[in-house]
Parts: sequence; structure tokens; C-alpha cells
Amino acid sequence: MKEVILKSQISYYDTCAEFAKDFNLGSDDLVLTNEYIYNPYFGEMGLKVHTIFQEAYGSGEPTDIMVDAILEEAAKTDCKRIIAIGGGTVIDIAKIMAVSTGESLDFLYEAPDRIEKKRELVILPTTCGTGSEVTNISIVNRTRLGTKVGLVSPHMYADDAVLVPELLKGLPFGVFATSSIDALVHAVESSLSPKATPYTKLFGYKAIEMIIRGYQKIRAEGKEARLPIMKDFLIASNYAGIAFGSAGCAAVHATSYPLGGTYHVAHGESNYAMFTGVLKNYMEIRQDGEIAVMNQRLSKLLGCSVDTVYDQLDDLLGTILPKKPLHEYGVKPEDLFVFTKSVMEQQGRLMANNFVPLDAQRVLKIYQELF
Repeated sequence: MKEVILKSQISYYDTCAEFAKDFNLGSDDLVLTNEYIYNPYFGEMGLKVHTIFQEAYGSGEPTDIMVDAILEEAAKTDCKRIIAIGGGTVIDIAKIMAVSTGESLDFLYEAPDRIEKKRELVILPTTCGTGSEVTNISIVNRTRLGTKVGLVSPHMYADDAVLVPELLKGLPFGVFATSSIDALVHAVESSLSPKATPYTKLFGYKAIEMIIRGYQKIRAEGKEARLPIMKDFLIASNYAGIAFGSAGCAAVHATSYPLGGTYHVAHGESNYAMFTGVLKNYMEIRQDGEIAVMNQRLSKLLGCSVDTVYDQLDDLLGTILPKKPLHEYGVKPEDLFVFTKSVMEQQGRLMANNFVPLDAQRVLKIYQELF
């Protein structure tokens, strides 16, 4: 059994200028980013890099249409290295760019085993949630299927994952909230996974502690209290990425994908909508094992009894981002059956990582309770 998988070299720089100099950015590099990120942090450096601004190809999370258009544009360059500077959308697309020299997304999905690394890949996250800089999975909304589906390959790991807290200075609070909650979900799901090991739990539980302590500081002192500790959230997100990159995510992510894919709910928020609902259903099935360890740790962090950890967790998270029932996103009662079918048919890779097995009846029950 693999204890931990860490394929990417992890680097840290206080500023973007230090990174650009050390990595010798130049004409062999293609930077995928957003213009509102690139201009203030890199625009005045006079770098001779190629650039693609993701927002020119569509808004929101990556779709097959967006990705194919960017792959076509990237194929026009002779770049040897992809530099991804952005949040989850940019990072997911960049991983695919690293294994495509013009091949379509559908071509890659058809036969993941034939995927090969075509370019070096360097990833700089600009949110504190994806953890994706150290994983080998890209999530794309396959519009023809009506759900998000992961593309996974050992060739999609970044060669370098680079943490630069300066890039988080302008992160809006709403994006901070959804992305950091996503990191918390990564840490919890990976720690409860049957694939969890002492190594992955070392990173997962530390990420949980750092994120909850940070939220408690924000609850006590206000939104601006996050600014001096953004480095902690960035590192916690990276820890969670290391944990779920080896142990995997599970039913929270699996059940969130139809919601996000159908109603275009941001990834972190759709995970948040499903989060404690899934945990409560795990507890209805089994109360011992790793979930008992998790609940003990949460009770100590939250200062409450084990019996109330999920209610107290919801209360804390609600001060960061108010939680909404599914119907407030536009979900209809009949959608719940469609979502359940999609999860059971399309998300087997994730459902294999559940703390306990969940059948279609249980998945439908979770949706109905959260509706």
C-alpha cells in the first residue's frame, strides 16, 4: 500500500518577483492565468513569456468547450513549460495543457492510459483551497454528460508547486471562504478514506486544525483578521492537497458534482452544501473507527461535546459562508433522483473512498435531507 504520493517539488517565495527570477521565466514559457492576476503582479516585469488569459475563453469553472479552445490556442506556441497562476479553473486546465499538444479533451478522456507528459508544469495557486497544485487530477464539466468528471493521470502532476502568499493579497472574502472550506473538505474526506495512511492523516489533520483555528480567529475578530494569516491558509490547503492526492476525496465531492455541473454552483460552495450532511449519514451507519477519531479531534478544536461536533462545525462555517439548502440553488425535487443516478453511474472513483459504502438509496436520502 502506498503511504503517501508526492511527485511535485514544493517551493516557497514571499514575492512573485523572487519566483520569476529564480525560475528564469522567458520565451519557452506559456503562462495560463487571469489578466487581473497577471498585470498587477507580473505585468511590469517585462517577461518574454507567452500568455493565455483564461477568462477570454469563458467564465466559471472549466468546461470541455473552454478547455478545447485553450488547448487549440496553446498548440500554436512552441512552449516547453506551462506556468499556471490561478485558482482551480486555471490549475485544472493547465494540467491538461501539460499532456496535450492539440489533442482534444474527449480524446484524452477516451484513453487515459495513453496520456503522456508533453511539457513541464509549474503551478502557483492564487486561492487557499484547491490543493490541486500537488495532485494529478483535473475536474472538467463535461457539458454533454451534464456532470463534472475527473481526468487522472500520473503524467498530470506538476513538476513544481510554488507557494507565493503575495498572490493572495487581493483575494475577495467570498472566494477565500469557498476555497478554504473546500480545503477543509479535502482534509476531512482524505482522513476518513479507507486509503488514508499515517502519513496522509498527518497532513490532513494538521490542515483541519490550521483552518478551524483560522476561522475561529475570523469569527472573533472579523473578516480582516484573515489577512495576516493567509500564509497559514495557503499552507493548510497544500497540506490537504498532499493528503487527498494520496488518500482521495469521497462522497462529499461525488454528490456535489451534479449540483455544481447543473446549477453552476462554485466548487467549494457545492461541497459545503453537502459536507456535514454526508458526515451525519456516515455516523448513522457506523460510529467507530476513524470517524470517532475525527469527531474527538473536532470536539477539542471546537470546544464542544462529540455529540454536537457537526452542528458546531456548521455554526462556525456559517460565520464564514452562510449555508443554503439545495432548493435555494434552484434544485427541484425531481433533480434529486437525476443527481443520485449521476453519482452512482459517474462517480465510482470517488465513492470508492467513502468511509462506509453508500448505496443509491442512501445518496438519495442525503440529497432529500439537504433539499
